[in-house]
Amino acid sequence: MTRAWAAGLALAALLFAPLAASAQNKGEPGQFDHYVLALSWSPSYCEAMGTRAEPAQCAPARPFAFVVHGLWPQYKRGWPESCVAPAPFLPEPLLRSMLDVMPSRRLVLHQWRKHGTCDGTDSAGYFATVRRAYERVTIPEAFRRLDDYRMVSPGEVEAAFRAANPGLEPDMIAVACDGRRLTEVRICLSRTLDFTPCPDVDRRACRAERVAVPPQREGQGAPQRTE
Repeated sequence: MTRAWAAGLALAALLFAPLAASAQNKGEPGQFDHYVLALSWSPSYCEAMGTRAEPAQCAPARPFAFVVHGLWPQYKRGWPESCVAPAPFLPEPLLRSMLDVMPSRRLVLHQWRKHGTCDGTDSAGYFATVRRAYERVTIPEAFRRLDDYRMVSPGEVEAAFRAANPGLEPDMIAVACDGRRLTEVRICLSRTLDFTPCPDVDRRACRAERVAVPPQREGQGAPQRTE
């Protein structure tokens, strides 16, 4: 691994890490309280990583907007991770089936190994749940297509998601940033994929007054779900 590539992975981990930097217990498969659906603003990742970004996600012909970073089993405080090591084999057709919403093979594999193995189901069951969770959330109109830089407050992003998703309350969603850019929207879902409170996640929300939302790249990429 080159020094530049290692630095790139470290930066990506910092910008788009789960809810806290401290290591969590390995945990037992199926033993958790709720999920966090992490929706990453893809242009922020691509801008922050520059030439080190994942080509499948950041090529000019792939102007993704919000993509699924992961669906993370959570405790009320903290989370389990890597519950089965080594992780069971992930079939290639299943991996490819997720690339429309998780546009990186490396990302799909990483999420299965770190978070999917804690779900208590097999890979097909876990990624079916990821898909249902993604379809549970409506992306606000303002974030389906963005052609120019925009400055927003985290509260404005949260309000847009709440308006587009009846029943989503302030303690069920957290907006994340890297200090300058919008990075993610994290939505808490019960094990039956209903919106659910998650104070521990909400406490870790972005505290910046305003953040930049980089635009999507030119070209024709994966369509964004509208309902």
